[in-house]
Amino acid sequence: MNSESEHIPMDIVASRDRLVEHGEMLFRSPREPLIKFTGLTEADELVNDISSYPHAFVLACIMDQQVKAEKAWIIPYRISQRLNGFSMQTLAQLSPNDVNNLMTQPEPLHRFSDRMAGFFYSAIQRINSQYTQDASQIWSGRPSSAEVVYRFLEFDGVGQKVGTMAANILVREFKILLADYYSIDISVDRHIRRVFTRLGLCAAKSTEAQIIYRARALYPEFPGMMDFPCWEIGNKWCKPQSPQCGACYMLDLCPTAAVSCYHHNVTGVDAPGGPFPSRVRT
Repeated sequence: MNSESEHIPMDIVASRDRLVEHGEMLFRSPREPLIKFTGLTEADELVNDISSYPHAFVLACIMDQQVKAEKAWIIPYRISQRLNGFSMQTLAQLSPNDVNNLMTQPEPLHRFSDRMAGFFYSAIQRINSQYTQDASQIWSGRPSSAEVVYRFLEFDGVGQKVGTMAANILVREFKILLADYYSIDISVDRHIRRVFTRLGLCAAKSTEAQIIYRARALYPEFPGMMDFPCWEIGNKWCKPQSPQCGACYMLDLCPTAAVSCYHHNVTGVDAPGGPFPSRVRT
């Protein structure tokens, strides 16, 4: 798939190619009428409306930390209910205390509501001043992927994981065109770590940075292309306990599944310890 493939073991190349193939299918598919982030139609409609309310998408991304994604992405809608609107004109008039009250009363909207209220207020101020109340300027005009990620990283509370997640969602789900995709990394979470390890793409105790750079080495033109396929596999089939290998499209390429199947055929029981023993590649 690229000139570096000759330096990568063929089994790893095969796994990468299949993950990228599934990623490209989603990348090139038409945009869904309503991308589901929360499970609540009204909330999803708000964060989907990146033409009229692009700031809702940005604020939801910033809230997506240390809670379940659905809980984070519904926060803009919950605040819009408490404000009876969600225009930037309305948000820009809020004080830090106003935002804190909206985030915490009558019940907290986030596990760390006080801290997130600070990030929320700071983001409103940046969108108001730097982007003249139009958050779509972050990604409009087909900028480079590095520029888009950098603009997200300028927001208080946003690190590499959220910045690349936001950029990846924009290009994958909203079909936003960028000049390139080199700087959209994989966003490492427990699902991606588990899948990378079990597929033999990284060592069992790899750091987050090692997984990110492994993805860059495997597919430098768009490392994040493998993000959703790995997350989906981990979320649907490659469970910590009792993984559903037979349903996974990586079954024939997965060395850990092969070890487990062999153990089951020989002993009649699953591999010891519940999860598959991981192949460590050094």
